[in-house]
Amino acid sequence: MSRPIQVHNHPFRFLLYLEWMLLFVAIFTELIPAPHQRSFRLPELTVSLIIGFGLMGLRLPTGRQGYKVFYTFIEVLLIVLTSITGGRTVRLFPLLYLIVVTRSCLIFQLPGRLVVTGLSFSLFLLTLVNRFQRIPASPLLQERLQFFILGYALLFGLTFMFVLLSMNSMVAERQSREKLAIANERLRQYALRIENQAILQERNRIARDIHDSLGHSLTALNIQLETALKLWQSNPDKAKTFLARAKQLGSQSLQEVRQSVSAMRSDPVQGRPLEDAIASLTDELQRSTGIVPTCSLILERPLPPDVHTAVYRIVQESLTNIWKYASATEVKIQLQATINELNLSIQDNGRGFNVEANTTGFGLQGMRERTLALGGHLLIYSQPGAGCRITAHFPLPRL
Repeated sequence: MSRPIQVHNHPFRFLLYLEWMLLFVAIFTELIPAPHQRSFRLPELTVSLIIGFGLMGLRLPTGRQGYKVFYTFIEVLLIVLTSITGGRTVRLFPLLYLIVVTRSCLIFQLPGRLVVTGLSFSLFLLTLVNRFQRIPASPLLQERLQFFILGYALLFGLTFMFVLLSMNSMVAERQSREKLAIANERLRQYALRIENQAILQERNRIARDIHDSLGHSLTALNIQLETALKLWQSNPDKAKTFLARAKQLGSQSLQEVRQSVSAMRSDPVQGRPLEDAIASLTDELQRSTGIVPTCSLILERPLPPDVHTAVYRIVQESLTNIWKYASATEVKIQLQATINELNLSIQDNGRGFNVEANTTGFGLQGMRERTLALGGHLLIYSQPGAGCRITAHFPLPRL
């Protein structure tokens, strides 16, 4: 339920001031002595009724419809009583009825405003006709009075319509501004959410880069060091070769850490063709484990940079996992890019694992996120003792 309209939250403060001015004019009109005093005239009571009518304008109901109807009924009742007690402003000038119309535009919707305006004009017209019917006059004067009443009623009828249309326009404009302000606030909230989501996605991207690049290099570094330790006694020269390779991987890891932390590393393959980038990964696998991967790379079209990077990272993470866990002797990499899609498959004959129990690792999660971010899907097929096969499918935009 909305709050009642009061002085401090009145949507059109100038209308409230104008209303007070009209009420002051009405009170002043009632206090002026009439040239021909009526036998029944109570200006003090009339002024009190007008003041009560004015005080009602300090709190307009905006809640339940019943309250609004009752409020309007009390307003009309006060105006009728003012007319009975001798109110000239009701008989000759519809000032109070104009105020009723303006208030109705603030508390009712359009149908209610039309009803209140029609009722106000009807009551004013009845009061006006009743006033002039009591004047004794000749037939000629009666005819002139009829034309006068018709013109007078038409004038104030147009005034009522002007007030109603003006108020409708003002209220509609204010409602539009309020809706626009609400929409702007919602857009601001959405922008904040999108910004937070973008920050989170960027953090995840950097985390994936650190995991994929640094994890791969550190795994290779660990294998080189372990091999060097095993060969240190039996074959020192060969151990030195592995240590030199380990030093090279350490320098590479340090460089990748700097690039990942600064979030400046948008192209991990550094402009190389995807075939060459994958070949460098398979060469590292061969030097570290002795496994010679079988590669089938068929690219009929150039790949978008984001797909290019995602495929490289998935292959890199898959080979890292094979080094760490698979104990495989065979690795097959198949990559085919057609006009509409790209298909990637990485398969090994290692120990395998239970897919349902081992899908929460950060590396597997990162591969899924990279694939989903590009509108593709990634599938993992594996069983204990039966190796593993990872397939990824990416839609490609039309050339």
